[in-house]
Amino acid sequence: MEHGDAVPIAELLEERRYLLDVARWMLGSGSEAESAVDETYQRWYELAEAARELITTPRSWLAKVVGGICLSRLALPGRADDAGRTAGAAAGPRTAGHPVSTPEEEASRVLLDALDSLSPAERAAFVLNDVFGMAPDTVADIVGRTEPEVAELADRARHCLRAQRSRPTTPQEHDALARAVRQACLTEDADLLASLLCPDATAFFDGGGKVRALVRPVHGGEQVAHSLLTLLARRPHTTLTTHSVNGRTGLVARYGHQVAAVISLDIADHHITQIWVVLNPDKLRSWNQPPPPNPAWPDHTNADRNRVTASTGGRDFPATVPQ
Repeated sequence: MEHGDAVPIAELLEERRYLLDVARWMLGSGSEAESAVDETYQRWYELAEAARELITTPRSWLAKVVGGICLSRLALPGRADDAGRTAGAAAGPRTAGHPVSTPEEEASRVLLDALDSLSPAERAAFVLNDVFGMAPDTVADIVGRTEPEVAELADRARHCLRAQRSRPTTPQEHDALARAVRQACLTEDADLLASLLCPDATAFFDGGGKVRALVRPVHGGEQVAHSLLTLLARRPHTTLTTHSVNGRTGLVARYGHQVAAVISLDIADHHITQIWVVLNPDKLRSWNQPPPPNPAWPDHTNADRNRVTASTGGRDFPATVPQ
């Protein structure tokens, strides 16, 4: 970004779009996001040339700064009342007579509105970690907490978001829907799978930087169905089974004998509202190790294997998003 280092215009525009996306998710307002990004670039150019030359990855520096600016604005007294009125602006463009362009934009709007119920620190931890997949130390620097504290903040945010969208279902109902999802995936029936999802369903895929995965949630029933079928497409040596995940029926995908993905489902009104997919091999390590024999458990089940952690700090999955 120095005058002596020409940067392709496409790269510059992509960088600004990325910063705007971060700011929109953080603030819930398109106009506030523009203002925050403008302030971020202003801070960049206020740096002395020698200071800028020390920054090896300008985009990472800019993302960290815009995150801090947004967090400061979220904490301003009285902002919560205004944020709720403007949050919808971030979900997508509107046209006269068509307030929402696509189901995906509506799903994004629903999630943005739900984020308004979180504290500024919880929202920042969730957005930066789960939506954008930033490194834990970077998120900790932005939020001003330790990495374990940020992990706890993000975990509280997930539980809050799940509670808003979930409704009590019987174990039998949950099991039946999970098995229907498995059948739809095995037969690659996109229509059946989409019919099992809410129109505004959201999927989070957690690759943890160890496998390729989307860095943002997938919104909309049809889009979620497509992403899940792409991820679970039938291949030689792959299997998909139902299994207890965090105390409820979920899905486990294996390649050979190795667990490659663990999937949990949130359900409301007989449809799936959210899908949480763990792909990070570090977080699946316990699933790929045989439990130690225990005479107290004749069937050798191990309750701890049925819990998936979303990252450092021992958080329970749900967390995050195939690329």
